[in-house]
Amino acid sequence: MTRALPAPVYGAAGLAALLAVLEAAPRLGLVDARFLPPASEILAELGGLLLTPGLWIALGETLRGWALGLAIAFVAAVAAGVLIDLVPGLRAASNSTIEFLRPIPSVALIPLATLLFGASLGSTLLLVVYASFWQVLIQVLYGVADVDTVARDTARSYGLGRWSYIRHLVWPTALPYVMTGVRLAAAVAFILAITAELVIGSPGLGLEIQTAQSGGAVPTVYALVVLTGLIGIAVNVGVRALERRVLAWHPSVRGTSQ
Repeated sequence: MTRALPAPVYGAAGLAALLAVLEAAPRLGLVDARFLPPASEILAELGGLLLTPGLWIALGETLRGWALGLAIAFVAAVAAGVLIDLVPGLRAASNSTIEFLRPIPSVALIPLATLLFGASLGSTLLLVVYASFWQVLIQVLYGVADVDTVARDTARSYGLGRWSYIRHLVWPTALPYVMTGVRLAAAVAFILAITAELVIGSPGLGLEIQTAQSGGAVPTVYALVVLTGLIGIAVNVGVRALERRVLAWHPSVRGTSQ
């Protein structure tokens, strides 16, 4: 019986095929090399950029905005979700407000962010927090609603305190949902961080891409885009690893690890 190859092997093969296409297309004249340089030229430009301190400063600014925004959104969403669950009637009262605010795209807040904070970290945080908050909050609400009714009644009959009720009943039930929200929010937060830097001009990789595009440095633009893609992959892998570690006790994670 043929043994299936590990998933990373297929991923590496797909990436190699993409690089081969990007290398061949401009060299065969299928696309204008002025607008799409060969992959080897893009990777060489990326290698050169990695040796410059300016790139690492910009990368640090992007990751700072991403991490701070995600952390703020996480704390606020978990607190709001638990509060909505604890206060009788608050879920019904807040449902229409949540459904009104949640579909508003974060990019629609760019004019407001520019007016309030200008081209600074504050603009990035406003967009990142707003987009990430809803991803986590919705999952928290699903999680707290999934607490077993019998367990709730038992906790009340035994006079379990509010903090003990949250710690021993609500949080373990909601945690898998919370981690799903964090995984979704991490990707959205990174996208919004780059978007804020591109459009508003906040310091970071997005601003570097905009500057290179304005200067006609096409290989640099593609190199920076490739770098953002690689960081996005690293973010996703890192959050998934964190999810598996945090939920090591959960049957769904134990089942996939066996």
